Amino acid sequence: MDPATNQYIAAGDVKEQTRRTLENVKAILEAGGASVADVLMFRVYLTTRDDFAPMNEVYGAFIAENVPEGAALPCRTTVFVDLPHEVMLVEIDALAVLD
Repeated sequence: MDPATNQYIAAGDVKEQTRRTLENVKAILEAGGASVADVLMFRVYLTTRDDFAPMNEVYGAFIAENVPEGAALPCRTTVFVDLPHEVMLVEIDALAVLD
């Protein structure tokens, strides 16, 4: 969802939805005083296996941009599920720990 409009975005475009979802998670982390570097684990929910490679491409670029070189990378689980709204191709949550 676009946080400014509360509308689902990029129908049919898992890359754009993945990027927006990760940016939303990042904003939530920062609002709580954390960062992507504090994430221990991401959970990615996809509606189809066909979207794994494009999601993975965007996810990899996002992690490279937001986790400092040499820092521990978060682990990730990806599962294939039905999501609550038909337009949704991806949902992502994160578990972060502050030292």
